[in-house]
Amino acid sequence: MKPTRAFISLLLLGMVGCGGGGDKGGAAPAASGTVLIGHYGSMTGSEATFGQSTDNGIRLAIKEVNAAGGVKGRMVELKTYDDQGKSQEAGTAVTRLITDDKVVAVLGEVASSLSLAGGRVAQQYGVPMISPSSTNPQVTQIGDKIFRVCFLDPFQGWVEAKFARETLKANTAAILYDQGQAYSKGLAQYFKEAFTQMGGTITTEQAFTGGDQDFSAQLTTIRQTNPDVILVPGYYTEAGNVAIQVRKLGIKAPLLGGDGWDSTQLAAIGKEAIEGSYFSNHYSFQEKRPEVENFVSKYETAHGQKPDGLAALGYDAARLLFDAMGRAPSWDGTALAKAIAETKDFPGVTGKITIDPERNAKKSAVVVKMEGGIPVYVTTIEPPQ
Repeated sequence: MKPTRAFISLLLLGMVGCGGGGDKGGAAPAASGTVLIGHYGSMTGSEATFGQSTDNGIRLAIKEVNAAGGVKGRMVELKTYDDQGKSQEAGTAVTRLITDDKVVAVLGEVASSLSLAGGRVAQQYGVPMISPSSTNPQVTQIGDKIFRVCFLDPFQGWVEAKFARETLKANTAAILYDQGQAYSKGLAQYFKEAFTQMGGTITTEQAFTGGDQDFSAQLTTIRQTNPDVILVPGYYTEAGNVAIQVRKLGIKAPLLGGDGWDSTQLAAIGKEAIEGSYFSNHYSFQEKRPEVENFVSKYETAHGQKPDGLAALGYDAARLLFDAMGRAPSWDGTALAKAIAETKDFPGVTGKITIDPERNAKKSAVVVKMEGGIPVYVTTIEPPQ
C-alpha cells in the first residue's frame, strides 16, 4: 500500500507531539509516552458485527503505525466502549472517552443515529470525531469537528437506483424501510427520488419498526403491486429476516439493500433466501487494487476471515487520523480538526479520500451480489460529474 509523503514523514521523524484532548476536553495528555484515541461501537447487540469489524480494522491500523515508530515518535493506544447499539449509550461512551480517558480524537460510529448522538458530544467538547461509515448527511452537519471517510446516502440511493434501472432493467420498485432509523428512512427517500427521476415507478412504500419479526402484512401489500425489485434499506438482521419471509410468500423479485447489509451474518440469517439479492457497499474484498489485496491479506492473517466494508472503513479512518496527527502542529482539537479537513487524495483501501468543505468524503461505490453465501463483486459506480 503506497502511503502519502506526509504519512511517511510522521512515521520516520520521531518528533515529539504536543497538544490537548480538545478545546474543552479537560486536561491535556502528557507530551510524551503513549497517545490515546477512542472508539465507540456496537460491540454487542443486534448489529454487533458492525462494531467488532470496525474495531478490528482500527486495531490493525494501530499495529502497523506503532510497528513503524508511532505518530511523532509516540505509540498509539485504543480505548473502545460498547454502546450496545443504543443512542443514549453512544453519547455516554463519547463523554467517557473525552472527559475520563482524555482521548485526542474519537472514531465511530457505524450507525448514523448513534453517530448523531456521539457526534453532538464530541462537538460540544471540541474533540475531532471521524465516523468510518455513517452515511446519513446530518452526521457531519453537527459541526466543524465531525468528519467521515465514507460516501453519503444521497449518493448511495442514487447508486442503487442507477443499478436497478440500468443493470437490472427494473421499471418498478417497492420499498420496505425502518421508520425509526435515520439511515433507513434517508436511504429510502434518496432511492425514491433518484429512481423516479430516472423514469421508474415506486409501487408502494411500507414501514416497520426495528426489532419487528413479522413483516407479512407489509410484504403482502408489496406482493400485490408486483414490483421488479424491492428495496430494503435497513441493517443485516432485518434484511435476512425479510428475505426469508419474501420467499415464503412466493415473491421472486430481487432484494436491493445498502451498506447496512454488510455482515457475514446476512447469509447466516437469510441463508438461501438472500441469494441473488444485491447491495451497495464501500469496497469489495475481491477488487484487484493493490491497496485492497494488501489489506485483505493482512486482515485474513490476523482474524482468519475476509474483511467486510466496516473493517476496511475502520482501517481507513484510523490511518487518515494518524496522517492528520502527523501534519497537525499540535493535537489541540482545533489544530487537529484543521489537519483532518485538509486531507486530500489519501490512499485508502476503500478508495482515494479527499475531505470536502462539508467534512465528507467523495468516493465511488461498489455493488455486490449474494452468491454462495458471500457478497460477489458486480460493478463499481462512480459519482455523477
